[in-house]
Amino acid sequence: MPNPPLKAVTLTHVRYQKGDRLGHFLAWVSLVPVFISLGGFFTHFVFRRELHCMFFALGLIISQFINEIIKTSVQQARPETCALLEMCDSHGWPSSHSQYMFFFAVYLTLLTVEGIGLSQVKNKWAVNFCPWSLAVLTMFSRVYLGYHTVAQVFAGAALGIFLGACWFWVVNNVIYEYFPVIEESKFGRMFYVKDTSHIKNVLKFEYDNARAARKNMADKAN
Repeated sequence: MPNPPLKAVTLTHVRYQKGDRLGHFLAWVSLVPVFISLGGFFTHFVFRRELHCMFFALGLIISQFINEIIKTSVQQARPETCALLEMCDSHGWPSSHSQYMFFFAVYLTLLTVEGIGLSQVKNKWAVNFCPWSLAVLTMFSRVYLGYHTVAQVFAGAALGIFLGACWFWVVNNVIYEYFPVIEESKFGRMFYVKDTSHIKNVLKFEYDNARAARKNMADKAN
């Protein structure tokens, strides 16, 4: 009885031509969404538990679900190079990597412009340069490595920008009013969920309170 065909986990399975240094670099760039999700949002939830960041991550998840629905509906094939990449069994329009990164870039830019959590940052253009650069590089990498056509990555970018802007509006004009309710809920109290967007300089606030708490403990010990 023949063995069933094997399928790779596409989340981290990125191929490039052996000896192609640019391809090697762009393969790592293609994994940026994974690093953001696991290294960024997961770590942030464990150590920070900020509501704005949690809804930022929720928006990215919703965006990816929408991407899968559209891909399944349109069923546009990937470029011919999909055979070498073993990706011909999946659809290519729109690019989920491109959509993810441009959603991330536009949402972070709007947070920066509005000063939400970043009001103490002076050079906001520098903060925004990094995510947009990574978004463009990710879009380029998906075409260069043969996973998508130019049209597919631009469709993903446009959809990511649209959904990112829409979700930012929903969070800050509809959901934000319920942040205090979430903070005071059983879930919020159990997991120490909080919103610090009303604090001008969160780092200084936490620094001052940490020093004050340590000083109080030292005074009580003496």
